Amino acid sequence: MRWNRAMALVLALLLGGWGARAGAVELKLSTWNLDWLTLRAAGDAELPADVHPKQPADRAMLLRYAADLAADVVAIQEVDGPAAAATVFPPDRYVLHMTGDDLVQRVGFAVRKGLDFTANPDLTSLDPPRSHLRSGADITLHWAGGNLRLLAVHLKQGCREAKLTDQKRRACPILREQLAALRDWVAQRQAAGEAFVLMGDFNRWMDGGDAFYATLQQVGDLTRVTEGRSSPCWGGGGFIDHIIAGGAARAWMEANTVRVLVYRETGAEWQDRLSDHCPLSVRFALPE
Repeated sequence: MRWNRAMALVLALLLGGWGARAGAVELKLSTWNLDWLTLRAAGDAELPADVHPKQPADRAMLLRYAADLAADVVAIQEVDGPAAAATVFPPDRYVLHMTGDDLVQRVGFAVRKGLDFTANPDLTSLDPPRSHLRSGADITLHWAGGNLRLLAVHLKQGCREAKLTDQKRRACPILREQLAALRDWVAQRQAAGEAFVLMGDFNRWMDGGDAFYATLQQVGDLTRVTEGRSSPCWGGGGFIDHIIAGGAARAWMEANTVRVLVYRETGAEWQDRLSDHCPLSVRFALPE
């Protein structure tokens, strides 16, 4: 416990202080890639040969980290369906919504029980023809003061910083197609006057005038919480997990509450046993 308080203090000093606004409903949003969270056994035909499924003790540790995270809504990636997700986000605390993809690595949401939401159709255009990639999970939160549209994504790996027009990297043309789908989704939200948030593993660094993020900004008023920041996860580096607020949600987001939950375990083996991604979170002050 002493270590947790010390780390929380360090992150608070680095990233800014807390403080909810008066007369607002506080909401903590998070994104977390859980790195092949599955109940399948090693050697299963649906798993790559180099994937080592997490053991019950590993999932129990992730469950405890989820309790420490204490987010109201978590965008989750690389999860093999609701049964696997429930080992980390149990049904007495969370309602789960997953995409309908026939994949081991699925995308979804864990929504704190008691929050009202509607599931929208999956954003299947994130899976270009013959790509067998992940759809986006799309939900709308409802409260007395309004609505908030949320999209969880896990985009193509392999074009982290290269030009989107790079034909030598097979991933870049695919990511460019996914960008077009996201651009259309953002444009629709903007045209409808909706408050919205995109969250997930974008597999893309977005600082330094990145063309990917610039394209989204052409069609929507956006604020990215990771802008100009480095992640302390597993030794540090640029963010590929992002939370991006659009429309009215930009004003609701409390940028000084950005947090990265860093694992206490430091050995290289823990990146497989837990995840090679750390949960990223930020708080929103929703109007009543």
